[in-house]
Amino acid sequence: MTRKIIIDTDPGQDDALAILLAFSSPELDVLGITAVAGNVPLALTELNARKICELAGRPDAKVFAGADRPLLRPLITAEHVHGKTGLDGPDLPVPTMPLQTQHAVDFIIETLRREEPGSVTLCALGPLTNVAQVLIRAPELAPRIREIVLMGGGFFEGGNITPTAEFNIHVDPHAAQIVLQSGVPVTILPLDVTHKALSTAKRVDRFRNMGTRAGDACVELLEFFERFDEEKYGSDGGPLHDPNVIAYLLKPELYGGRTCNVTVEAANELTLGMTVVDWWGVTDRPSNAYYIRDVDDEGFFDLLIERIGRIS
Repeated sequence: MTRKIIIDTDPGQDDALAILLAFSSPELDVLGITAVAGNVPLALTELNARKICELAGRPDAKVFAGADRPLLRPLITAEHVHGKTGLDGPDLPVPTMPLQTQHAVDFIIETLRREEPGSVTLCALGPLTNVAQVLIRAPELAPRIREIVLMGGGFFEGGNITPTAEFNIHVDPHAAQIVLQSGVPVTILPLDVTHKALSTAKRVDRFRNMGTRAGDACVELLEFFERFDEEKYGSDGGPLHDPNVIAYLLKPELYGGRTCNVTVEAANELTLGMTVVDWWGVTDRPSNAYYIRDVDDEGFFDLLIERIGRIS
């Protein structure tokens, strides 16, 4: 049976690979893609989402534009990582598929009302602004969401945009708080796990060896994206964050973690956006998330390459 998902995203090179993985996996039914401001402003994230749909051979997919700024704070972007377009690397054509006229938040609300309760998973690859707005505007829909699976946060690894905060959570910490306090089942794939999934030269060569347009585009995306983290961490290849969300849905056995309490710092400027993870259960705060720390990185890349290799 296929699993119905909505991908909420701010593409981003690693978002691109996550979307390609979802479209090339028959176990998943992508109901729509909702864009949010994050890595780059909204006008670019929605454009990039449509470019990736067409690269995947899915111009029939529906892309919706959502929030153009965080709930309470000014937008912070990451062109220094992703380039001025957010998708620097390959030269992807201007998409011919249309942007849907409906707002992303309205689309998510309408979809949750229409589909069977507990059948739709929200896959959040960027700041959580759109998802939080759904929960603010229609809190009665929270029990209808099967799960929110998100890439964000970091505790044992620290942060990647500040010493304590991961980018997605730091951009909109108030939205992250709302999601974590919503009572919806939440699974978090933080830097603690994504930093174990490195796009090494040997793995990039496996994309190159596909000999397909999608494979070649992945090489160009990865070679642009990883340069920043290679310089920063001194590693062979950079961490590949967002595809872990989709891979977790397809093969949860590749991952390990535990259920615990996760809270977000939203007041202190020094640690703004820090995810405070009660891994050892030292507080009486109730568990509210499944927090993943481990991945079979070889299995992850095998899945990613096998699936994206199916895109003709």
